[in-house]
Amino acid sequence: MRPFIQPFVLILFLLTLHVPVRAEDPIDGKPGGTLRGVARTANGQPVPFIRLTIRDLHKSATANEEGIFILKGIPAGQHTLRASGVGLQMLEQTVSIADGQSTEVNLIITESTSQLTEVAVKGVKSPNQEPVLIGKIAIRPLDLPQSIAVVEREVLERQQTLRLSDALMNVNGVYVMGTTGGSQEEIAGRGFAFNSSNTFKNGTRFNNGAMPELSALERVEVIKGSSAILFGNVAAGGVINLVTKKPRFDAGGQVTMRVGSYGFYKPSIDVYGGIGNRQRVACRFNATYENSQSFRDHVSSERVYVNPSLLFKLNAKTDLVLEADYLKDNRTADFGTGAINYVLADIPRSRFPGVSWSYNHLNQSSASATLTHRFNQQWQLRATGAMQDYSSDLFANQRPNGNSQFIKTDGDWVRGLQRTSVAEKYYVSQVDLTGQFSTGRIKHTLLFGADADQYRTNTTAYNPVNVYDTINVFNLDKYRQRTDIPTLTTRTLTKAPIDRAGVYVQDLLSISEKLKVLAGVRWSYQQTGSNVLTYADGKTASTYSYADAFTPRFGIVYQPTQMTSLFVSYANSFNINTGVDVTGNALPPSFINQYEAGIKNDLFGGLFSANLTAYQIVNSNLAQTSLANGNTNTNIKELAGEVTSRGVEIDLKSKSYRGFSFIGGYSYNQTKYTKSNTYVVGSLLVYNPKNTANISLYYAPARLRGFNAGITTFYTGDRVAGRSTRVTVANDTYRLMPVPSFTQVDLSVGYGAGRFSLRTKLSNVFNVLSYYVHDDNSVNPIAPRQVSATLGFRW
Repeated sequence: MRPFIQPFVLILFLLTLHVPVRAEDPIDGKPGGTLRGVARTANGQPVPFIRLTIRDLHKSATANEEGIFILKGIPAGQHTLRASGVGLQMLEQTVSIADGQSTEVNLIITESTSQLTEVAVKGVKSPNQEPVLIGKIAIRPLDLPQSIAVVEREVLERQQTLRLSDALMNVNGVYVMGTTGGSQEEIAGRGFAFNSSNTFKNGTRFNNGAMPELSALERVEVIKGSSAILFGNVAAGGVINLVTKKPRFDAGGQVTMRVGSYGFYKPSIDVYGGIGNRQRVACRFNATYENSQSFRDHVSSERVYVNPSLLFKLNAKTDLVLEADYLKDNRTADFGTGAINYVLADIPRSRFPGVSWSYNHLNQSSASATLTHRFNQQWQLRATGAMQDYSSDLFANQRPNGNSQFIKTDGDWVRGLQRTSVAEKYYVSQVDLTGQFSTGRIKHTLLFGADADQYRTNTTAYNPVNVYDTINVFNLDKYRQRTDIPTLTTRTLTKAPIDRAGVYVQDLLSISEKLKVLAGVRWSYQQTGSNVLTYADGKTASTYSYADAFTPRFGIVYQPTQMTSLFVSYANSFNINTGVDVTGNALPPSFINQYEAGIKNDLFGGLFSANLTAYQIVNSNLAQTSLANGNTNTNIKELAGEVTSRGVEIDLKSKSYRGFSFIGGYSYNQTKYTKSNTYVVGSLLVYNPKNTANISLYYAPARLRGFNAGITTFYTGDRVAGRSTRVTVANDTYRLMPVPSFTQVDLSVGYGAGRFSLRTKLSNVFNVLSYYVHDDNSVNPIAPRQVSATLGFRW
């Protein structure tokens, strides 16, 4: 009897959990008014955790991390508001309060030059000091033997990021592999693809077949290298976590309108605030609509996104956050310009050789509940239950060079048609217990957790049309193109259930102030099935495989100073293999070993962070087609291959200093076959650039209050696409295709006055041309020079 995992067990536990709600004294009901405001520096940076006091009333409050504060129940009249904090010049300002009304103030805070170093440390935290949500436990990156990068909301806004690739221009070593069909961005790092198992939203897996909506994000977190101990079956290159904006008790919001080249327009709204007088419930609502043509002829897109969320303060120790979102993305399916004899076709970037009516319709919705209970300052329980629904309907021409319909040297191409529909449901539940304690002189930071998830994916494939019509990619007027939409009959229905569960424990041991050891292990179980119904004969072929694995993690961190950390680490991950061995049994999983070493530095009192990492990742039992007894069945495999990835990464980042801030980095990676019975040993894996680099410089001068400007540069080195050369096949169907390097430069300029702001952006300033290529059949050019502007109103 096959074991079956019920991921709802933990959700049922949450539903039956009784959390007492503590009664709270009502807010002062006497007549009075409310004072709201935000504290910022002269260059517009928020001043977090500053203390606000009404002098004559001895009434005070502390601003949040965004510098926002609120004081209620203030008697009508004039009062003196005092703002103070470590390393800041004290500010006093007279405010007028009216009964039943809300008064708003904007405070400009000046740093005290005599305490500027202390401000740099105790103000906004450096990248090496701020824990990331994806880590599941509040550990500073400085204490972790792993490379971490974060792109904050401030960077997302000032760079006017539209797609995830825009945000990742600030993260070296993470890059776009391809944009197959023009409807998704395939991300990779350290030589390994970030598939849906490596992409998360608020800590739960996210189907990256749909491009995420960045206007709803608070930040983007990237943990490079293995994270199998936290999530089980994830690729070795790293994970990405998209953190959405959360409910807030202070009332406010923003509306924006963005317009740009090729008929682009995008209105957005973001509203938040508390509900009721007792301030126990806060809400937030994000929504946006996007409509655009394209630099590609006859290509267009339309997106709708909504994201409501609620925060319930059940008592002083317990919070419940409910979040949901819905995305509808309709766009023209676009497989690019094509290649001829493994060379990029020399046709205009704008030319679209696909059928005019092609489409890809995507729908994605999700809902989650996260309960956080703090037993005391040392121990916390966090439980999450989430679900996601994803569907797609692709109906378009076959890819150029797909299904043996190659573009000929003279440009003639016989177009065929394809159609595929996907319906996927995903459920996950997870519980994490975190705490701090001591055994003698050793301090412990403990994470203990369990998770279970379930995929139910149904894929309908249609019988293709191998010959629809003929066009010439060099001269679209040479032949008359068909515009009718034929009806395709269903061919197969594939049901692919996946059930997973895991238990993990991790402990950060502080042996001394300078020496720390991180150790942990995870046990994972996974059941994978495939049920293929063939409509022609009504028969179903079923296969199931089961696998479990232990994935350890170990690292040593030495900190000679409070601002410097040296580390070495080992981590192990696994990859589930499809197919069977020569005896017909399911293949065991492949285990991947990662070794990493580096140094992290916070320089000049935390003003500047500089990190260096070196790594080696080895999959020494890569599954490849078995060659035993002259076998040619690609479903019969053996663990006969090896892939090795080696690289070095440099990460640089600064806080704002005299109006300037900086993000930069460089990555070198080489991923190649080091053992194979199928591919040429020493040949590079496709899609992965050896070199990537990024520089972002931002300037907000104090003398020109409200003005800011920035430049973002990202370099992607030479890559290869095509099909890896096989040692056993001597023909032209397996060849590598060089893809040239390129450097993209974006400029942004903004100005804010009061509640209004205007940001402009010029992307791809030098109008460089390059491509993202999948195999040799989806050759998508990058966008040319474009301009956009965003007008915003904030309250």
